[in-house]
Amino acid sequence: MPSHAHHPTTTEPRTGSAGPQPPSDDPLHRERAHLAASRSALRAMRADAEALNISDVAANWVNAQVLQGEIDTRIKALADLSHTPLFFGRLDYLHAPGLELAEGATGENFYIGRRHVHDAEGDPMVIDWRAPVSQPFYRASKKDPMDLKLRRRFGYTAGELTAYEDEHLTDPTEAARTSALLQSEIERPRVGPMRDIVATIQPEQDEIVRAGIGGSVCVQGAPGTGKTAVGLHRVAYLLYAHRERLARSGTLVIGPNRSFLHYIEQVLPALGELEVKQATVDDLVGHVEVSGTDEAAAATVKGDARMAEVLRRAVRSHLTMPQEPCVVVRGSRRWRVPAYELEEIVQELRDRDIRYGAAREALPQRIAHAVLVRMEQAGEAPDDRVQDAVARNAAVKAAVKEVWPPVDPAKLVLRLLGDAEFLAEQAEGILTPEEQKTILWTKPVRSVKSAKWSSADAVLIDEAMDLIARTPSLGHVVLDEAQDLSPMQYRAVGRRCTTGSATILGDIAQGTTPWATNTWEEALTHLGKPGSAVEELTQGFRVPREVIAYASRLLPAIAPDLTEATSIRESAGDFAIRTAEPAELTAATLTACDDALTKEGSIGLIAAESRIPELRTALEAAGVPCLAPGEETSPEARLTLVPATLAKGLEYDYVVLDEPAAIVDGEPDERTGLRRLYVCLTRAVSGLTVVHAAGLPEQLGEG
Repeated sequence: MPSHAHHPTTTEPRTGSAGPQPPSDDPLHRERAHLAASRSALRAMRADAEALNISDVAANWVNAQVLQGEIDTRIKALADLSHTPLFFGRLDYLHAPGLELAEGATGENFYIGRRHVHDAEGDPMVIDWRAPVSQPFYRASKKDPMDLKLRRRFGYTAGELTAYEDEHLTDPTEAARTSALLQSEIERPRVGPMRDIVATIQPEQDEIVRAGIGGSVCVQGAPGTGKTAVGLHRVAYLLYAHRERLARSGTLVIGPNRSFLHYIEQVLPALGELEVKQATVDDLVGHVEVSGTDEAAAATVKGDARMAEVLRRAVRSHLTMPQEPCVVVRGSRRWRVPAYELEEIVQELRDRDIRYGAAREALPQRIAHAVLVRMEQAGEAPDDRVQDAVARNAAVKAAVKEVWPPVDPAKLVLRLLGDAEFLAEQAEGILTPEEQKTILWTKPVRSVKSAKWSSADAVLIDEAMDLIARTPSLGHVVLDEAQDLSPMQYRAVGRRCTTGSATILGDIAQGTTPWATNTWEEALTHLGKPGSAVEELTQGFRVPREVIAYASRLLPAIAPDLTEATSIRESAGDFAIRTAEPAELTAATLTACDDALTKEGSIGLIAAESRIPELRTALEAAGVPCLAPGEETSPEARLTLVPATLAKGLEYDYVVLDEPAAIVDGEPDERTGLRRLYVCLTRAVSGLTVVHAAGLPEQLGEG
């Protein structure tokens, strides 16, 4: 790969900005020129894609549509986003990577960005951050320079290149230090949806991002450690490294709710990946309309892994051993398969423990084979067509229907939850009588359509569907906020990546369901990925030091085995606790919001569900526009009113937290309530103000 003339090769200042020197001698001027040339090259690449004529290439209309779709996707991926830097770093290698160095040969320089850009001759102007040659940008250090002479970071303002900063990794006189541009990028105010962290990925994050596709990875990440971004960048990396394989098998990102998915949906397109699907667990199991809710006790039992065995028994309970022979009439001949032989066939299929539907489809062929054996013994020479015809014979169909009837998954769960006697038979020795009573519907339900199904019921139906017919597997699944899933939900996700790999992201301390997992080893077992690597991220990039230290006071009560997170942010962050009289609580909260709105960035007003209506009314009366979670902020509307139950995974520059005691009291037990509070306390990027009238939880101390 030849070195380009427009790559600076001389030693240059460690920091830079527009200076008094003439433009031709100004490194910043030359870097801006390379940016302009790169943007021009990207426009040319897009124009080339738009100009492609497939009229003489495609064999038929279907092929033409598929090919045009791929071209349209490429055109979208080549879009130049004006406020997104085309490159964010430069690497100057001592030696050309991957080449034998000839006598007197020099190194190679590369610009690192979100996507590959080449000039008219095909020479690279920007290297994709996922390429092997880009890896030292994230991992090189003074101790291990990885053959780098120079690592340069670029600073941008509204898409314009405004500064640069150099590290001379092989210069022993230059001390290792924190990058000011990196720190500035980490602490930049957040407005709008989640953005990529491609310019700020840290070495420990990069190791997870570039882990191989062969195994699954679980990331335990404290608040603000970037676990969600790491998971999304891992998808982008895997699509780069294994594009053909994953294009066939598919990828999926699973989030806790729609607001969260809307918040993260722009990260992958910004990295040029447009084809990754996103869903919630409820979307995956949406076989029936969910219109009901469960009490916590019922949802906990329904989500227990033991329900898988109850359902397996319930499906198999439809099997009956044949009592009569099967007599097949063909022409003038009658062929008889006795009941004992039919029983042997059924028993053999049952003992193989294959899926109920697959065995049911195999049974007619097995019976037909028994008939063909008799035909051959009688001197006939039947072929496969005869066997297929026998398998479709009315007598064979009737025999199959009698001993191995079809099972409808939703009707099965309907019966299980509505028929106490049937549930008792299937759950004997698995669920206690009290647990059975907990999940039984109090009123009989007539049909699948009239039932008020809950989310937990839908997961049971999904399990039953998989017992009957195998769920298709994807190539890679990312599961975020995984700590909140029930064992049965883990199973629902796991069967969608049985032949693929998974990236599991979460924080045990943020588990806010009564059935939240206690250990990742337990969760991985339910997912069908036991023994997968568990990586822990404890270095925070988002939450200010004072805020994470305050929230961490809750850890001994909610997750005593976890390591307390630390923050690398140089800014301690704004942090305040304000006490108000009960009658003045709402007014005090609005005052805190007004104070936050005087600062740059997004504001999240987080409160218990019970407090939301009053706060919304007060904001409207005060003329303060407020958004719902997931809606994009704008200069006119920067405040989002967030129910505590939807705060997980979201982040705001400034958070006003209303009445912590109400958030704790809104959950079914204290541990879950304190975990919910921990989540809410750790949503702030730049500052947190806690406003309370009731006493604070004792675990938080005096403040």
